[in-house]
Amino acid sequence: MRSAGHPHDDPAGDVVRWAAFSCLLVPVVLVVYGTSFGGAAVATLGLLAVTAACRVLLRHSEKNRRAAARVSAEKSLPPAHRGRHSRAGGGMHRGCRGSGPVSPHD
Repeated sequence: MRSAGHPHDDPAGDVVRWAAFSCLLVPVVLVVYGTSFGGAAVATLGLLAVTAACRVLLRHSEKNRRAAARVSAEKSLPPAHRGRHSRAGGGMHRGCRGSGPVSPHD
């Protein structure tokens, strides 16, 4: 079972775990129902190959999805503060009010 400290955030891992379980279960069922050990071994090797390929594709897809989410998040962030001496805000110095009237935007 999953511990309380490990959140359920890896659906690809769940799929791979179920596939590995099937790779163990299928040959047992095949032998019980009369398939030769050689036939069960070939079926197991085929299932392992398909499981490994699917695992690689799922991990690659997950990596691409995370990269796309990171790029999307970076685009939605406001521009970074340019530092102590940046000239933000139309030439007005921080803390100084102009002599003109105060607009509703100040």
